[in-house]
Amino acid sequence: MPPLTSAAMGKTIMRSGAALAYLATGPLAGAAGFAWSLAATLVVVLLSVTHLGGPAFLGAARVTRTFAGVERRRASWVLGTPIPAPYVPVTGDTIKRRVVAVAAQPATWRDVAWLVLLLPVGLVTGIAGVVVAVVDLAAIVAPAWAWAVPNPRAPFPMRPLMTTTPGRIGLAVLGLLLLPLVAWLIGTLAAGPARLSRALLAPGEHRRLVEQAEHLAQTRRRVVDAQAAELRRIERDLHDGAQARIVAAGMTLALAARKLRTNGDAEPDVALARRQLDDALAELRRLVRGIHPPILTDRGLHAALAALAGDSPFAVELRGDTDQRYPAAVESAAYFVVAEGLTNAAKHSGATSGVVDVRRTGGTVNVAVTDNGRGGADPHGAGIDGLRRRVEALDGALTLSSPPGGPTVLHAELPCAS
Repeated sequence: MPPLTSAAMGKTIMRSGAALAYLATGPLAGAAGFAWSLAATLVVVLLSVTHLGGPAFLGAARVTRTFAGVERRRASWVLGTPIPAPYVPVTGDTIKRRVVAVAAQPATWRDVAWLVLLLPVGLVTGIAGVVVAVVDLAAIVAPAWAWAVPNPRAPFPMRPLMTTTPGRIGLAVLGLLLLPLVAWLIGTLAAGPARLSRALLAPGEHRRLVEQAEHLAQTRRRVVDAQAAELRRIERDLHDGAQARIVAAGMTLALAARKLRTNGDAEPDVALARRQLDDALAELRRLVRGIHPPILTDRGLHAALAALAGDSPFAVELRGDTDQRYPAAVESAAYFVVAEGLTNAAKHSGATSGVVDVRRTGGTVNVAVTDNGRGGADPHGAGIDGLRRRVEALDGALTLSSPPGGPTVLHAELPCAS
């Protein structure tokens, strides 16, 4: 086993000290928590038949949550990471509704359960840990105190250890040798209650479901906003693009018809109208590709990405299973992620090469667009934000890593049911 460095030894001492502090304060915290739980229960039960029952319950729950918050902080001394609060915000315009909302949260009753359990758990582990630490510390400093309490009738081997100088020095050495074992024992004694505290006081399934519902509601609002913006964009492109060109072509054809009636030369006007109609057709095709590229339906995602890579001004390597097909919504989202990544790289990064990697891992399709450009892309830009909304609509996630100097990596995770 390699020797401990000073930094590692310092961390070990700090962890052991934190564990010992947790164990030493356990009996006090347990006594306070148990006394409060008992008193609060009696008061709330007695007042429940009066109009003060609701306010008493809410006040007791607030104080109990304060105790639980202290316990979460104490447990973090041992666990090394903070335990987040599990409570869901309470809303309600009446006392009764607030009482129902607080009582409906499992965390409210888990707090009470921990405060009741803390007394026996804290007493057993706290006394054991403190006794072990005190005995070992007393052995280490035995030369400083053992001479003052001679006991010639002490049984062997305590008599030579306590009453002779070599024995007291040997006792100190033994205490030093046992320090690693004592530190491990204290850490083990503290880890049990701390983990039990985390199991009861950390956010549970109820909090996770509430957060997931909030996330889905937020995602739904973002999707609705994105759809409204997309409809406005399509309407604007139709009005200002294809519609304007078609109207111009109609006016040009009307002028040509007038010239024909007067035996004028209508050939230039007809040629102009044809060009205007060709431009309008190209605009409509561009608009259709912006909604859903037909190549996705006809030839699949890999072929569509190969077309994007071929149109890119820099070399793009395409990786992934060429025969893999995914649900239409997933393929559409993956296509637009790649399209936006390559477009941004061509416009802003000065990239000379890139890689597009699309592969399925379990129930998730991972899409990564990497370029060797200068980096510094804004992860909250309008284009990236639009992509994020599109990906989140499928309950996916989009991240952008673009440190100054590059490389830039646009990564999307899209859930894909088997």
